[in-house]
Parts: sequence; C-alpha cells; structure tokens
Amino acid sequence: MSKDKIKEKLALVPNEPGCYQMKNKDGIIIYVGKAKKLKNRLSSYFRGTHTGKTARLVNEIDDFEYIVVHNETESLVLELNLIKKYDPKYNILLRDDKTYPYIELTNEEVPRLQVVRNINKKKNKNNLYGPYPNVTAARKTVNMLNRIYPLRKCKTYEKRPCLYYHLGQCLGYCTNLVDKTKLDQMKNDIIKFLKGDHSLITKKIKEEMEKESSELHFEKALELKELLEYIEVTLARQQVEIKDLIDRDIFGYFVYKGYIAIQVFFIRTGKIQERHHAIIPLIDTKEEELLRYIAKFYQKNFIIPKEILVPSCVDNTLLENYLKTSVKIPSRGVKKQLLDLACNNAKIELQNEFELLKKDEQRTVEANEDLRKILKLDKLDRIEIFDNSNLFGSFNVSGMVVFKNGVPSKNDYRKYKITSDVNDDYKTMREVIYRRYFRVLKDDLERPDLIIVDGGLGQINVAREVINSLNLKIPVVGLKKDDRHATNALLAFDPIKELPIDKTSHLFYYLERIQDEVHNFTINYHKQIRSKGSLESILDNIPGIGSKRKTILLKKYHTISKLKDLDVDTLKEILPEEVAIRLKEFLSKY
Repeated sequence: MSKDKIKEKLALVPNEPGCYQMKNKDGIIIYVGKAKKLKNRLSSYFRGTHTGKTARLVNEIDDFEYIVVHNETESLVLELNLIKKYDPKYNILLRDDKTYPYIELTNEEVPRLQVVRNINKKKNKNNLYGPYPNVTAARKTVNMLNRIYPLRKCKTYEKRPCLYYHLGQCLGYCTNLVDKTKLDQMKNDIIKFLKGDHSLITKKIKEEMEKESSELHFEKALELKELLEYIEVTLARQQVEIKDLIDRDIFGYFVYKGYIAIQVFFIRTGKIQERHHAIIPLIDTKEEELLRYIAKFYQKNFIIPKEILVPSCVDNTLLENYLKTSVKIPSRGVKKQLLDLACNNAKIELQNEFELLKKDEQRTVEANEDLRKILKLDKLDRIEIFDNSNLFGSFNVSGMVVFKNGVPSKNDYRKYKITSDVNDDYKTMREVIYRRYFRVLKDDLERPDLIIVDGGLGQINVAREVINSLNLKIPVVGLKKDDRHATNALLAFDPIKELPIDKTSHLFYYLERIQDEVHNFTINYHKQIRSKGSLESILDNIPGIGSKRKTILLKKYHTISKLKDLDVDTLKEILPEEVAIRLKEFLSKY
C-alpha cells in the first residue's frame, strides 16, 4: 500500500480504544498492539524516525487493520487473544518467555511432595508453593523434605514396602496403618517450611546431626551439615522483609537503547523467595510493553498472587480489571523500597547483558537480513534446511531443521526415514523434498521463504524439480564446501551462480551454524535408527525370542549398549532362563 493510501486510511481511524494489526505485503499479521486512542497510536508508526526493532517493523508494514472496543480492558483481552491466535513475528518474544516449576503437596489421604510445571491453577492453587526459577533448588528442597519427613513416594500403592521404607524415608503406607495425627503434623511442618518458616526443620536437622556425630557416623553428620547450610544460605537469605504474610509479585523495569528489561520479585510470607527477569526489544511504548508483559505473564503457569506491585507508568486499574486481583503503585515505605530494588536489578541485568544482546542480534537477525539481501528475497522469516545420512549404505534417513528470523525453531524439526536402502543421495533428496512439501500443500502448513539443501548442484537440481512439480514458488539454494569441508559459498539463482561468503562475516557463521545444526540433528537420528536396527537383527537371531518378546525388549531398552549392561537375573524378568543366558552370551561377543 502506498504512503498516500495509508494516510487516507489513517484519516478515517477514530480516537477510540481498540486493537490494531500490522500486516506485511502478503497480508500476514506481523504485529498486534492496543491503544487508548487508536488514531494517535497508529499515526505514530508513520511519522518521525524509528530505531531497532521498531524500524524493522515499520519497514515491513504494508497495511493495517483495527478493531474498536468499548474500553481498555476489552482491548487488552482482545490484544492477548489475537497474539495467541496469529503468533505475530514481532510479538514472538512474549510467547517464548519461560515458565517455572512449583512444589506441590498433593491433596491426598497420604500426601506426596513433587515438583510440577503443568498446573491446574483452580484445582491446585492452595497446595502449590513457589515459583522456583531454579528447578534444581526446587528438586533439592523436595528431596530434603522427603528425607526428613517420611511421606509417601510412590504414585500408586505397591503390594509390599519398597526401598524407601527400608531406608526410613517412608512409613510403608501400602501395608501399614499410619496414625492420621502423625500425618497431619508432618503436613503442617512442611507447609510452615514452604511458607518461609525454617526454624522447626533447622532444629530437627541440628538434633539429628548431633546424634549422628555422637555415634561417630561422620559421613551422615556431614550430609546433615550441608543440608543445614543449604537452608541457611540458599533459602533463608533475605535483605528486605515485609511484616505481613501476603503473597505478592513486584515488577520493576529499565529501558536502555531500544530494549526494556523487566525484573519480577516473588514475595512469599514477607520475603523475596525467588526472582525472574526478561529482556525484550522495545517496539511499543514502555507503558504498553510493560502492561502487555505483566498481563501475558499470568497466562502461563504462574499463579496470580493476592497483590501485585507495579511502577507508576503502568495502568494498575486496567490490570486489576483484567487479572481480578489487587494491583498497587507504592509511593513510600518498604513496598516502594522493594519496587526500587526490582527496577535497579532490571537496570543491572540490562547493562550487563546489552553487549551480548547486540552480538547475538548481529549473529541472528542481522545475518538473516544479510542473507535475504544477497538472495534478493522480499522477506526471509522462515528457512527449512535438509541433510541426508546413509552411513555404510544402510538405514537411510533425512533431517529437516527450521530457522525463524535467524533462530532455530526446534518444535518444527522433522525426521524422515527413507523407504529405499539404496545409497543414492539424489533419490533420497527427491523423496524427502516430495514428502515434506506434498504434506505442506495437503495440510496447508506454513511455507518457508527459502529451502537450503546441504549438498551440491545435483541435490539442488533434484530439489528444484520436485518443488516445480508441486507448483510451489519457493527458492532452493545449496551450500558449497571447500577442500577442508568448510562452507565457502552459496549456490543460488537460476542459472545457478556461486556467491562467495566472507569467512569473517556474521553471515558466514550463521550459515555454518545452520549447516552444523541440520548435520548433527540428522546424524543423531541415523545413530538411533542404526542402533535400533542392529538390536532388532540381534534379537531375530536368538532362538526363543519371538515377535512379542522382541517388542518388549525394544520398547524397554532401545539400544544394544543398554541391553549389554543387564545381568541374567534382570533378563529373566522378561525371558525364560535358558533364553536369557543365550542372549547374554551372544551380546558378550558383539
């Protein structure tokens, strides 16, 4: 759309609250935002100068749409729903933000302690403690509590007491009737600890440590001493404390050179229990970016606390209406100190990581943009790369990896087991390209902007023949290697031309990374297939192992190395004794 037509369209936009969707020339939504006054916000994109990610966004905008709503709460809900639905390119960093585990004390007659990630916020809210940004700390805490308090460890009751019972870490609930009063006491002690009261467990550990030391069990005493240090150093440390016991989250931020850093403090029982931080490009205003981030934060596995503290630039009333909890802007006292501390931590994180962020952007986004320019493509959001592996001429496989905007998209990786065992690279390439893009057409999957084959002219021509036969308009290029097997040129265009790559450039390292990623992915898959295939062949040669027993062994042990580590007694759980001995003897010679 021309600038004049955009101006004409902007003139018709009302100054009402609502959502807007930016589109590229293919009609794909690349960004979703919201505004109190749509006309003012949309106009700001098309006047003045922009930098960083905002400049890239503006350069790609070819059209826009908007939806007017009654109020800002509706616009926030609509914005988050549209982001979830369309997964826009420039909103992607919010989607990729990580989640943290919680510790759950299960609501069962005999409870268990476990670390959980996928939580039911309504069902489990009162039994969850956290979040724990450090999953190792969460597991270590659960292990420590399970050692001190002999809770049930098994998911289902066994017919006889297990190893934990004999180690004194379980009361044998499967066979013994345990006094409910004792169970309730253990539960109360654990809940107090998870809510921040470490005094009772610290006392228990000290008493047990002194007992073990007096009985000259120095190794056990040392283990208890390490547990005590873990509680005192890792869990009980605290600089600022609030006297009330309300669970609250505190959001601080800092803006610097086109980025916004966000720091979250999780306050539980009056203390900073854990923290979380994120750094994202600043595309919208800081007010909108921070508001959107906080709202989306709780769409993940984070439980909404009773109170949230935010900086003065955030519309706390809007957040209150959306999150259905108390959102406050502190102006003085301990809460203001904690908010300032969160902002200061955000500043430190961003300043420490800024140079790394810029280098990472040069290696990914900017290198991807250099590749787009060299190949004279209109856009380059998605690349699909293929490699084949047929070591020893058997178990032929192919792998496909995907890069989106310069970054690997591992959820999109695909493995292909080739139907033919003939060692023919061209035939393999023809099969995998056809299977992939026939499926793309059949299921209307997202199409790449570029296909890269890790091979020479022959592979490129085969891939192009298949793409043309399917009436697809997707460019196919190859990577040429030098005598040292290092990438030194691109093979592109029609007729094919060799495009040298500067070995000191970010583009060179980007292409090498792409090549290494697809090669390693494919080789690892080939090893899995080859190992499984070899194991199948071995089992076929052992009298007494039919299809049923073979399936059980393959499903349980997968590889030869795992099967070789087993003794005869373990094999006898699946096989008759004479068959187990026969298999063990055969494997010892393999």
